[in-house]
Amino acid sequence: MSGVKIKQIRSANGTNPNQKATLRALGLGGIGKAVERKDSPQLQGQLKVVSHLVEVKS
Repeated sequence: MSGVKIKQIRSANGTNPNQKATLRALGLGGIGKAVERKDSPQLQGQLKVVSHLVEVKS
C-alpha cells in the first residue's frame, strides 16, 4: 500500500457535522495542516466526503 499525503486547504466552517468529524478522523483540524496515511478503500471513502476541503497527493 502506498502513502497518500492529505492537506486541508479550506475551512470546515459551514460544513455539516459528518464532514467535520471526517476531518478530525483524518487528523486534520486547520487550514494548512497535513498528514500522511496509507491508501485503503476506507480512506478513499473519507476523502470523497471532504474532497472539496482537502488536497491529495499520491
